[in-house]
Amino acid sequence: MSSSDVVYNARLENAASHKREPKMSRAQSRTAAPERSPQVFWCPDLVSTRDLGPAGVEAVLRLAGIMKSRPADFRKTLTGRQIVMFFEKPSLRTRLTFEAGMVSMGGTAMFVDQTHERLDARETLSDVAHNLERWVDLIVLRTFSQQTIEGMAQHARVPVINALSDLEHPCQALADYLTLMERFGDVKNRTLAYVGDGNNVAHSLLLTAACLGSSIRVATPAGYEPDPRIVADARNIAAETGAGIYLMNDPHEAVGGADAVYTDAWVSMGQEKEERERANVFPPYQVNAELMAEAAPHAVFMHCLPAHRGLEVTDAVMDSEQSVIFEQAENRLHAQKAILYLLLGGGDRLPARSAHA
Repeated sequence: MSSSDVVYNARLENAASHKREPKMSRAQSRTAAPERSPQVFWCPDLVSTRDLGPAGVEAVLRLAGIMKSRPADFRKTLTGRQIVMFFEKPSLRTRLTFEAGMVSMGGTAMFVDQTHERLDARETLSDVAHNLERWVDLIVLRTFSQQTIEGMAQHARVPVINALSDLEHPCQALADYLTLMERFGDVKNRTLAYVGDGNNVAHSLLLTAACLGSSIRVATPAGYEPDPRIVADARNIAAETGAGIYLMNDPHEAVGGADAVYTDAWVSMGQEKEERERANVFPPYQVNAELMAEAAPHAVFMHCLPAHRGLEVTDAVMDSEQSVIFEQAENRLHAQKAILYLLLGGGDRLPARSAHA
């Protein structure tokens, strides 16, 4: 078992004692919805899509749709609440949609640029957590390491949201499936083809598709497949929801007849040393007009952005009528508003817990 697994499992076991009451176990939260929502949202943090489970994913997407259609109804719902965002990586969409979303509901968002050093470089993560829990209502982290987010959630009494790590990007995948639901309605009988690197976005898409009972095909070069632990968890969820989880190396097999074609950067932030090697491996996975033609006639093209035009996708596809990339970007706002509301909307903060308790 890796150190990340140890931290994650420990956080699951102790979540109820660290967050506001009442709580359900995370095992229960994956199979049952709370009787009262959002006052008693059964997910204390959004560190992983696995924290939400099928019921949580559906709750977030349902609320996001309502918030998008009736924003005025939520203008004062988070009045007096404050969040802080620590970003170790640059951001456009993530930062602005969290800030705009929080302000649009009457709350306050504070940003700390952490790109110059890791969050725990000056003091221990637990010390940072015990400070923050006394000042703010929620912590948003965009980090290089998933362990940083898991550690913060383990130590802090207030909710923690994963705004991107090396392992997952749950907020992005929720916005993506909100976009697909707007286009196609029920996604249970739809297929998303992901082509490219088996990275954090691919991981969150796998887990979200599994939670929604949808079908996903992930095509990567050999050696760049998704993390086996994520795949195993997605397939375990799929066994309950009826989702289809398929991994392959042939992009044409993945795209054939698909309702949506998705790609991401071949080189993620932190992988710059691999850029030359990856440039030789990934060209067959470029999404171009020829590959899109193999998808269903009604298929849409998706990308989480920023895109490297001419590499993982061509200008012709990016700028085509099939492209829904800016709808995805817009829906980051609504999906994250729903997450913030569900985590903050009901319960009062607990008194700060002593670091010596």
